[in-house]
This record gives sequence, structure tokens and C-alpha cells, in this order.
Amino acid sequence: MGLDHSFELDRRAEQIDALAAKRKNVIASDQMVEGHYPIFADRAQGAHFWDVDGNKYLDFFLSYGTVILGHADPDVDEAVVREIRRGFATGLMKPIQTELISELLEIIPGAEMGMLLKTGSDATGAAVRLCRAFTGRDRVVRWGYNGWHDWCAQWDHGIPAVSRALVDTFTYNDLDSLRALLERHRGRIACVVMMPFMIERPAPGFLEGVRELTCEHGTLLVFDEIRSGFRLAIGGAQEHYGVTADLVTLSKAFANGYAISALTGRADVLRTLDTVHISSTYYANADAMAAALATVRKLRSGKHLERVRQLGERLQSGLRELVATYRAPMEVVGHPPMPFLDFGFGGEERDQRAKRSFYAATIREGVFLHPNHHWFVSAATTEQDIDTAVRAARSGFEALARDGWLAGERAEAV
Repeated sequence: MGLDHSFELDRRAEQIDALAAKRKNVIASDQMVEGHYPIFADRAQGAHFWDVDGNKYLDFFLSYGTVILGHADPDVDEAVVREIRRGFATGLMKPIQTELISELLEIIPGAEMGMLLKTGSDATGAAVRLCRAFTGRDRVVRWGYNGWHDWCAQWDHGIPAVSRALVDTFTYNDLDSLRALLERHRGRIACVVMMPFMIERPAPGFLEGVRELTCEHGTLLVFDEIRSGFRLAIGGAQEHYGVTADLVTLSKAFANGYAISALTGRADVLRTLDTVHISSTYYANADAMAAALATVRKLRSGKHLERVRQLGERLQSGLRELVATYRAPMEVVGHPPMPFLDFGFGGEERDQRAKRSFYAATIREGVFLHPNHHWFVSAATTEQDIDTAVRAARSGFEALARDGWLAGERAEAV
């Protein structure tokens, strides 16, 4: 599996493209399976993509989970093309905007109003600003990955300390840690912004407890469903777990890869938009709205998400058998539509080294799995694809055994 053209393009790009220089591959620079993963894609169709060297991959990355129906879904793409031909960038509202929001209000629990934006960070940032304006409070409590803006970015460098001073975080599945923050800043916390889950699932009663605590303290609850929305269920984690937040942010699988996000929830909170400044040149562009409407209507049939769940269960079952067979210190985690394989080799450094062995083997088999992020299953994936992925994973376990990870201590030479 040659990657010469991909690496050649990368050498050119890193001289002129700041993002390419910073983040070659889809994997952060300190977590790469260097030399094995493609950098430039050429095209994609269904459950597969091809890199610029002509190699074909079974895709469980799916553009960080934005693709739910499969790459280049004909119904979605045709809806976009129709909208483009009608002129999609007028700057004025188009009827499809109202049509799409109406669709959202029918399927998202607790949604009385909605607004459309472009990115997940747009949506979470807008939610925080509205919550602060509505409550008259400044403090925010957050958990999970909520975007790249100053209040939630993963890295502090380049962010004034004052931007972080009003933001706290808590321990997932630990209600006492959240309760302590709410008590410490009683009457000053505008909202709790959280992903309903990341890899670890919520313990029984945890999300319900978060809802009760926020109500008790007059604090708004915002569920960041950028990843889980339209994937775990058509109504997202709210529907799956039966817990309703005050506001919900949505994106990713919303439009099968097209750039759009939404903020939905209580009408009284969203009407606070009259008093704050939230704007963007491209919010009104209707091409992505057409993609979202077509995607949501296909998902509402029910068969696609049920298929994704069943395929995810098949993948997880096969992986669990391999973990047991090889007696590996690994665990199959996550929900079936977005599974993951957790490594437990004795610390982050050792885990990353073990991952290089495992994922170098799986990518050589033509199966694209992200070593450090959720995997995703699409409705275009087949049972045969899942079996292919399990066979590739077997090659990964064999590589771990061959490199010494599953038979005592491994030599230091990596």
C-alpha cells in the first residue's frame, strides 16, 4: 500500500498551509501512526474512500462522524445540487430554512424554537451567550469537547486567563463534583454545557441527577449533541436516555457531511437572541440546509439508524471475541453506532506505542480506524464490511502479540 503521492503532497502543503503543518494526517501530531496513514483523500463513495495513491479504505472515520448515510449519498447530494442551481447564497432567508427548523421541532425533545448556524463551535458558543444573557449570570460549567472558542478550547496557549476564569469543569459520572461547583458558585452559574457522553456511558441516574441539580440552582442545562445527535437516535441522546435539556446543540450527522449546525430548545431562552449579537455571513446559505433536510427525512424512516445500530453491535461483538481470544488488556467501549477500542497497557505512553502496532496493521488491511477518537458506522456499511473490519482487527491483535505486547514485557526498541 504505497503512499508516495500523499507524502509528496504533504511536503508541499506543510510549507504553505498552516493547518497542514500543524496537523498532518487526521491524527494529532503527537499521536500519529507515522508513515502508515494516508494524508490526502481523492474521492469517497458509500462506506469507502480512496487516497491520492489509489488505495481504497473501508471508512470508520467518516469525517469525524459527520457522514451517517454514507459518502456521496445520492438523495442528499441531489437536494444540494437542486438548491445550488436555484441560487443558494442570497443573504435573505429562504423557505427551506423554516421547513428545516419545523422538522427539527418535531423530532428533538424539548425543542420549541431553533436557529441554524454553521459549525458545532458556533452552536455551543451561541448557547453559552444566550444562557448568560437569559440568566444574567456569567459563570459556565462545562464537560467534554465543546469546540475551539476561548471558553472551551482544549489548549490554553493563546487564550487570556480572564477568558478561563469564569469557566469550570467537573468529573463525568460524579454528581458530587458537579454539586460542589454549583454550591461554591451558587446563584452565579448561567449554564452547564456537557456532552451526554463521550466514550464512557452515563451511569444509571447520572443525567437525571444533572437535570435535577441544574433545576435546583436555576442553572440552564445545555446538551452538546454535536456527535450524538441523529446518530444514537433520531432525537439524539435526549431521546435515548429520556432526559431533556433546556438547549441542545446539533451538527455532524445532521447533514451527512455538509456544514451546518443548529441550536434548539426553550423558546423563552432562544428569544433572548433579540438582545445579543450572534451573526455570520454564511448562516443563511441554503445548500447545507437542503442537505440537512434530505438527511433528516431519510433518517426519520427509522431503518437507517436501526441498521447502523445493528452493524455497530456486530462490530463490537467481533472485537470482544478477539479481546477474549488474545487475552488483551483492552476493552470494547462506546455505543454501537460510535464504538471504540480502549487500550489498557499501563499508561498513556505505553498505550500509544501499542496503538502504533495495532493500527499500523489494520490500516495495511485497508480499514481506516482512528486510534484516538470514536469510530463511526454508516448506513452504507454492510455486514461484509463489518466482517472485513473484524479480520483487520485480528491482524492488529496478531501484530500486538508479535511485537510482544500480549506476551510479557515488550522490548524497548519501537
